[in-house]
Amino acid sequence: MSTDSDIGRDREMEKIDIRVPQALLAEIDSVWEERGYANKSEFIRDALRDAVDPPTELSAEALQQLAESREQREDGETVSQADVKDRLGLDD
Repeated sequence: MSTDSDIGRDREMEKIDIRVPQALLAEIDSVWEERGYANKSEFIRDALRDAVDPPTELSAEALQQLAESREQREDGETVSQADVKDRLGLDD
């Protein structure tokens, strides 16, 4: 899945240190390999590329998920985060 070989950019890599919440790191650890990446670094580089230069087209899977999400919202099957906090009496 990596686009490392597809990018005609500077091939020299620079190491950076970042801090991420443990919960986010756990999510990354649970998905990078199943999505076809050789390592966590490739996964994170692709995420950074998408943040800098977002894809212009959505995949068929993403479009399907958006349609399902829209239907769930219209059918009242989902609620907003604000509604949940209000129902539970939680502050922001």
